[in-house]
Amino acid sequence: MTADRQPPPAHVCAAFGARAADAEPLPDGSGWLAGGTVLRPVTDRTYTMWLSRTLQHIDVPDLRIGKPLRSTDGRYVLAGWSAYRHVSGRPEYRVDSVMLAAIKLHQATVDLPRPDFLGARTDIYARADRMAWEEQDADLTEAGGGRLFEVLAGARRELTLPDQLVHGDLLGRVLFDGDAAPGIVDFSPYFRPAEWGAAIVAVDAVAWGDADPELLRRWAHLPEWPQLLLRALLFRIAVHAQHPQSTDAAFEGLRLAAREVSELL
Repeated sequence: MTADRQPPPAHVCAAFGARAADAEPLPDGSGWLAGGTVLRPVTDRTYTMWLSRTLQHIDVPDLRIGKPLRSTDGRYVLAGWSAYRHVSGRPEYRVDSVMLAAIKLHQATVDLPRPDFLGARTDIYARADRMAWEEQDADLTEAGGGRLFEVLAGARRELTLPDQLVHGDLLGRVLFDGDAAPGIVDFSPYFRPAEWGAAIVAVDAVAWGDADPELLRRWAHLPEWPQLLLRALLFRIAVHAQHPQSTDAAFEGLRLAAREVSELL
């Protein structure tokens, strides 16, 4: 996400307890940092309200959560802006640490409700998710990965794990700052088995993060792990097949991941 090039107005900063004079753009372009407050422009009010309420209710001793801030009159969104407590650090490919963070995070979200807006989503990621879980036909071009999807899909088996709220895009988004606990500042919501979030991390790491494929076996103690890896892989293939910015190099990474996951099925 790229933040508005204009800094947050002075009255918005003041309402969230920050000083406009301190506002500096974040390196990733997602918002502005003013002291210990991160201010972000709101592009989707429904999602922002959900995110604020969700992060407010997540407490994990071994994770640093970017808690939302309310304005002086009690609002999460003010004049098109939202605010969160700053979590220091930067994304790093500490894959096992991200995997463990996924497990801990999803232990804390087990009782949170399914977001109402999920069912109405029609974006690439929502469609790919439904294709991976056999809730929508996979109408994908062969050149984009449709054939690979078709071959792998034949190995799907029924799962008995319950669905719950999970973050579906953690690798490269968990923040690390020395020995401090990993930081979580966003949430890409899906409603799938808890360990599917970790499976996405593992597939992403093998496909695009130069991770040792042994990673997949190292976490094989997780329940129904091979089938969750398969659905994570199908999800990423379906995204690739539909995404206008997909590259041949990215698909080669998915082919590599497919070979490794297939050995576990």
